[in-house]
Amino acid sequence: MMDVLYFAWVRERIGLPRERVETEAQTVRALVEELRAREDRYDLAFSDLSALRVAVDQKLTDFDASIAGAREVAFFPPMTGG
Repeated sequence: MMDVLYFAWVRERIGLPRERVETEAQTVRALVEELRAREDRYDLAFSDLSALRVAVDQKLTDFDASIAGAREVAFFPPMTGG
């Protein structure tokens, strides 16, 4: 089991700030595919991965990163601001 966290518009589209997920996925990308297959709201939220950033156990990474042994995966839009 791992915590999956959603921030900003990702949270708005999915309707949850976080959830506990049981997964066999070995990479972030595989986790995303599992989530997208759940319901339309997940499919919409993850429809354009170039518009998302991801962190595994609070470290920024990419969608091909391993999630083996991870406790937390967070999805959020790119940071902006000054």
